[in-house]
Amino acid sequence: MGFVLKEENGYSYIDEGEGEVLLLLHGLMGALSNWERVIEEYSKDYRVIIPILPIYDLPLLTTGVKSLAKYVHKFITFKKLNDVVLIGNSLGGHVALIYCLSHPDVARALVLTGSSGLYENAFGGSFPRRESYDFVKEKVEFTFYDPKTATKELVDEVFATINDRNKVIRILAMAKSAIRHNMAKDLHKISIPTALIWGRNDKITPPDVAEEFNRLLPNSELHWVDQCGHAPMMEQPDEFNKLLRGFLEKIKV
Repeated sequence: MGFVLKEENGYSYIDEGEGEVLLLLHGLMGALSNWERVIEEYSKDYRVIIPILPIYDLPLLTTGVKSLAKYVHKFITFKKLNDVVLIGNSLGGHVALIYCLSHPDVARALVLTGSSGLYENAFGGSFPRRESYDFVKEKVEFTFYDPKTATKELVDEVFATINDRNKVIRILAMAKSAIRHNMAKDLHKISIPTALIWGRNDKITPPDVAEEFNRLLPNSELHWVDQCGHAPMMEQPDEFNKLLRGFLEKIKV
């Protein structure tokens, strides 16, 4: 990936392009590379910013989705951003929802793809056995419709992460926090335009989760991506980008 990771004031982030800000939030096991095709497509017309969420750096007692939302707020304040479009995958979508509830005047639109916040079936119902590479491979493949999307590089990355004791403890704490923090009763308060771009074959946040988000978010529209699992921007990037562009064109000021 040919994008520069910037380090400033304790923040690590990608900042590419100019114009209206698209702020991308990655998931629990997500990496910046997950968004590669989105950055390539949109940095020509927008300013695309991706902060690295401090999932492994928070004190264990405060490791949770609300802490990540506070971190995003501090980052947005530090960068003096406003009228942003928040785009979140998986845990990143959950963080975006919490942020929009707390700071309704900063984000002008929201895009969720495979977002947690209602229900998620993390790692196919069980956490990977750390010692078993094949088991980890199987669980990473579970994320996608086409198992081949789980490249060796991606599996290696996840395997290394969950074999780091410090990281795995925080991953478990963050996952538990996301499951406990159900947002069903609060979603009606988020009135900004929201696009739900969902893999029709998502096994982690299944289609009925997308339908429930669509029912509960008052200003939302739901778009399906066929032959696609939990990360449409990785597995079907052309279709994801097409749907995202349609939404961005619709909400242009």
